[in-house]
Amino acid sequence: MNLIWLDGRLSEGIAANDRGLAYGDGLFETIRVSDGQPRLFERHLQRLAEGCRRLQIPCDMAGLRYEVQVFASTLGEGVCKLILTRGSGLRGYAPPQPCQPRRLLIGSAVPLYSADRARTGICLFPCITRLAEQPLLAGLKHLNRLEQVLARAEWQDSVHAEGLMRDTSGRIVEAVFSNIFLVRSGRLFTPELARCGVAGVMRAEIIERAREAKIPVDIRDISFSELLQADEVFLCNSQYGVWPVKAMQEHTWPVGPLTFELQGLLSDLMGIT
Repeated sequence: MNLIWLDGRLSEGIAANDRGLAYGDGLFETIRVSDGQPRLFERHLQRLAEGCRRLQIPCDMAGLRYEVQVFASTLGEGVCKLILTRGSGLRGYAPPQPCQPRRLLIGSAVPLYSADRARTGICLFPCITRLAEQPLLAGLKHLNRLEQVLARAEWQDSVHAEGLMRDTSGRIVEAVFSNIFLVRSGRLFTPELARCGVAGVMRAEIIERAREAKIPVDIRDISFSELLQADEVFLCNSQYGVWPVKAMQEHTWPVGPLTFELQGLLSDLMGIT
């Protein structure tokens, strides 16, 4: 059963005229909670603050930090979905002035992913749905997720755990709910997210820890052909950590040493002993 708080109080709903519902006018963060503590919390807050800055949504970050910490303590173990909207408004796109942002916290159980996905790898589905390029929103976790909804609807089988997403020019961007990394000659590569895509908190954590471990990391545009030529491919997000990619249609990759090394570097964060 979900635990739901609206503006700091127990709730079961949100106002029908909320702009998050009407226009996707807002942001969200999906935060793993372990032993009552929000994991990768500072990275989540940094991304949310950047989203508020770009969307011009006022937010008391100190108050929000405290509220999420109390919520996580109450939840104990699970996933906290934080939704921040611009609040209620009249019909029309023009943002209300001033606005009264609305905070929604939804607590749920930890998703049950098979441990085999991390050990032996997953199959990636090549999605037809492309990501539109909009630099003003690139990197943010805003509420407009219809591209991901369409992409996830492209496969219904249990063979594929994730789907590859490209932009309208064909460049590799991310997976439906994950970020993607390639390994080539001992170097890590991950797509530049200046046009579209979500700058995941686990992606940022991997980049930082890899560089601390003297593993070279390149952030740049990546073509589809480069993906096929990679030595290793893996996905990441804040809920499951790192999943090696072993196949996409007829293309296969080994579950390689650098992927396993990065899983080891993240073992403390993922609660692996």
